[in-house]
Amino acid sequence: MKALYTYFIENISADIRGSLLSGQSFRWNYYQDSEQKYFGVIGDDLFILENNEDDWYTVTTTKKFSCDEEFHEFIGFYFSLDINPDDLFPAGFSEQYPGIWRLIKPYLGIKVLRQNAFETLVTFMCAQGLGMNIIRRQISYLTREYGKEHTVDIAGKPFTYNSFPSPETLAGIAPDSLQLCTNNNCIRATNIIKAAYSVATGQLDLEDLQDPDMPLETSRERLSAHSGIGNKIADCVLLFGLHRFSAFPIDTHVRQYLATWFSIDKALQSLTQKNYLFLQEEVSRILNPEFAGFAGHILFHSWRKEVKHLTSF
Repeated sequence: MKALYTYFIENISADIRGSLLSGQSFRWNYYQDSEQKYFGVIGDDLFILENNEDDWYTVTTTKKFSCDEEFHEFIGFYFSLDINPDDLFPAGFSEQYPGIWRLIKPYLGIKVLRQNAFETLVTFMCAQGLGMNIIRRQISYLTREYGKEHTVDIAGKPFTYNSFPSPETLAGIAPDSLQLCTNNNCIRATNIIKAAYSVATGQLDLEDLQDPDMPLETSRERLSAHSGIGNKIADCVLLFGLHRFSAFPIDTHVRQYLATWFSIDKALQSLTQKNYLFLQEEVSRILNPEFAGFAGHILFHSWRKEVKHLTSF
């Protein structure tokens, strides 16, 4: 049984709830009796974050850090605290788009989490066209069935959680067994197994794609060469799993806000390869290209909350 360790975060410059529950990760949840207490799994370790007051958090985790400095470095990296919010939008954005700025200002504390690349790849391959609650249930099932099980004592009671399955494990699963994790979609399950095999055998080197010297277009093409990975999933992997903050995933909500907020009519046309790349170019003119995906996630979340009034996470 794993031990638990306690650490503290003081004066964190991030919207923790918004960052965890904004549609970029599906392994975080909050306790039913407290929406200020969150639990999730990073690697092989359980993390429980409890909001004490404003920007103070108690962190209880199975991960043992050698010192507070190591803990804060870990948290700073995971929550991308090294990225200055002032760099996300170009100078003059608030004056050029005052109405949009008013809507997104409360969400500027949203951070892009630096997640595991393989976990992000499989998660978004599972997630196509599904609501966030369904995705969360499917990923939970996936980890319970195929991930390594861990047990920890919480308040005198055993609590079980699971690591995310390894590429080697998922590569060896039969498609019909994996269908329950893909909303009974056998083609999607087969594609996930094939992608896991490519990662397990080194045919798809995710770490290589993280190299900032590799053009983003090249990284996207290498991901998209695999069945079931289109431009949107590739950009999600690049942004959330490979920490390429210029990657800009385009889905239905993004197309809607590009058309409504920025008057890009082509955003509502069929999302062909040509149109996808056209929208990427348009976005690079509106946002800071280096952080287009980071800023785009803030825009995505504020659109869902302020315009669509969606409550799912």
